[in-house]
Amino acid sequence: MNIGLHEMLETIRMVQVENLDIRTVTMGINLLDCADSDFEKMNLRVYEKITTYAKDLKEVAEIVEKEFGIPIINKRISITPIAEILGNATKDQAVELAKTLDRAAISLGVDFIGGFSALVHKGISKGDQILLDALPEALTVTERVCASVSVATTRSGINMDAVRQMGIIMKEAAEMTKDKNGLACAKLVVFCNPVEDNPFMAGAFHGSGEGEVVLNVGVSGPGVVLNALKRFPDADLGIVADIIKKTAFKITRAGELIGRVVAERLHVPFGIMDLSLAPTNAMNDSVAEILEEIGLERVGTHGTIAALALMNDAVKKGGAMASSYVGGLSGAFIPVSEDNGMIRGIIDHSLTLSKLEAMTCVCSVGLDMIALTGDVTPATLSAIIADEAAIGMINKKTTAVRLIPVPGKTEGEMVEFGGLLGRAPVMGVNPFSSEKMIKRGGRIPAPLQSLIN
Repeated sequence: MNIGLHEMLETIRMVQVENLDIRTVTMGINLLDCADSDFEKMNLRVYEKITTYAKDLKEVAEIVEKEFGIPIINKRISITPIAEILGNATKDQAVELAKTLDRAAISLGVDFIGGFSALVHKGISKGDQILLDALPEALTVTERVCASVSVATTRSGINMDAVRQMGIIMKEAAEMTKDKNGLACAKLVVFCNPVEDNPFMAGAFHGSGEGEVVLNVGVSGPGVVLNALKRFPDADLGIVADIIKKTAFKITRAGELIGRVVAERLHVPFGIMDLSLAPTNAMNDSVAEILEEIGLERVGTHGTIAALALMNDAVKKGGAMASSYVGGLSGAFIPVSEDNGMIRGIIDHSLTLSKLEAMTCVCSVGLDMIALTGDVTPATLSAIIADEAAIGMINKKTTAVRLIPVPGKTEGEMVEFGGLLGRAPVMGVNPFSSEKMIKRGGRIPAPLQSLIN
């Protein structure tokens, strides 16, 4: 991969002035060969395999970071969905395995380990149910373990029995961590059409189509895009799209260079480059501020979805030209608690839960890091999950839900989660019930779009 001098100089500026960083290098590790009917043997194999493959991940990433002068914020691990190796394990043993994963992550110095997961979009196996039962406790007693559950795909429809369970699980996990504002839910994602190579947390897992080990990369570049647009305040929207596209090209080139160097030094294959624009709480590093620079007085007002569609498409076009190995989610993240512009939109009443849901039709992620009132019911949580899954299913795209019902909090209060998770204003929900629909259970059939063979 050849990088010219002018590209190096531009990258230096993007790092020093515009908040460019590598959000994460994520090592994916296959754990299928760790399965064993003897739980103690399996538990030990999981720990040993993770700590063997990833033993140099943090050190190598830090060396590359210093050599190239581009910050690598997170070093992470994704693993085979744990439900696939649980077999006849008990709930308590599943929780014990989560503790083992946490211990491995802490010993390696990585920020998160993702893959305490189950894929139940068509049915729930014995191992899947054990994992679901263990989720609230597992996420409460661990620090760095992240979980995800797939409840829907375009090919299979929506498993409403799983959706119903996830509303109950979210509520229970929040209550078990009420002293931390329901923080366990910040480590839990519910998916439609999940991807197997996502480097971002909390939804990363190492899918069955992946190899033995791989390194995937995600960048953070909203600040770079925002600064590029500020240089052309009167450009028409066609030129705006072109500016974003060219900027995304540069961001992707820098990110893939770093990822390939880290992978080469770890002697593992380079996997994918995720093109998602991941915001932070830093000043001028917000997706919402990009939309406002395009011309919205405040994110959430009329025109927001059109501006987001323009931005998301331009990012993908620029990134796809820069890399032949685009994967992951590759769109626009709109996590409320991690984006100051989104927070301001909610405080100013321009951005609502319904508008956020509508925005997910044209971006990649879904309802992400949204704090809800503590009195929200499990049925309402399940109904929100079902709505988001329907958007993903019909549009043949990945959507997800990461909701945090904050115990004891009411609409309008501000809650702190800390670190990259940031802070969020508590949002209210529609007061009318969806409980009868959720209780029906069953499976919403796959749409006509699934018949593509």
